[in-house]
Amino acid sequence: MGSLTARYRHSSPTPFPSSSFALRLLRLALTILAFLSPAAAGDLYNLVYKGCANQSFPGGAAAYGQTLAALSSSLTTRAATSKFYKTTASSANGGQSLFGLFQCRGDLSSSDCSACVSRLLPMWPSLCGYAAAARVQLSGCYALYQVSGFPQISGTQMLYKTCGSGGGGGDFEVTRDTAFRQLQSGVAGGQGFYTTSYGSIYTMAQCEGDLSNGDCTDCVAQAVQKSEVECGGATSGQIYLDKCYISYSYYANGVTSAGSGGGGNGGV
Repeated sequence: MGSLTARYRHSSPTPFPSSSFALRLLRLALTILAFLSPAAAGDLYNLVYKGCANQSFPGGAAAYGQTLAALSSSLTTRAATSKFYKTTASSANGGQSLFGLFQCRGDLSSSDCSACVSRLLPMWPSLCGYAAAARVQLSGCYALYQVSGFPQISGTQMLYKTCGSGGGGGDFEVTRDTAFRQLQSGVAGGQGFYTTSYGSIYTMAQCEGDLSNGDCTDCVAQAVQKSEVECGGATSGQIYLDKCYISYSYYANGVTSAGSGGGGNGGV
């Protein structure tokens, strides 16, 4: 298994000043629940990670349940026709509103996307209780919610990493770096979701659905840099930043089933 990040915070990477003590209550603790090898990503429902706010939803369990139900209903409906959607919802009685979004992997069919989101949304309360914010990442999709006014973090902050064991040997790192350059070039061409292979390396990148082309390109470049530092010569890795993620896998006998291509930015 590769090494894993120990914390996921909804804050900036630098320490908060003492005057921002209240924000510390909102840090998200990353709990690693499952290890997913990039080569085994066929199971769309594999749990990759979850992040739950330390602070509870204001208004108590009843208000939380009503507001979350309204948000989940809206997201579930849109998952049948969209691969990315974000909205804000509140309960019939008003009160605290919730912002939420989902995104499916760019190569999923509409039915697989809908099924993935439907499987994920009930995990929010089961994994995070009445948290003021939660993020759950499955292999095929992710979704998050947060109360109105929740502090934001940098789009390139690393949330989670996993690196395979062992090294590719020989010219592995040279081949991987070439594959990464092709990946970045594809993303820069306006592809918010892009896959490519070079030699024995298969790579994939995806940006959040409404990220601009320039921000997507920058985010993927940051993820590539972090993967080289965090995973070194490991033969596989996944790097999840707040607004994008990348993965790569090494196949000793060559990539046989993965081609090259992209598909928009995960939108409708």
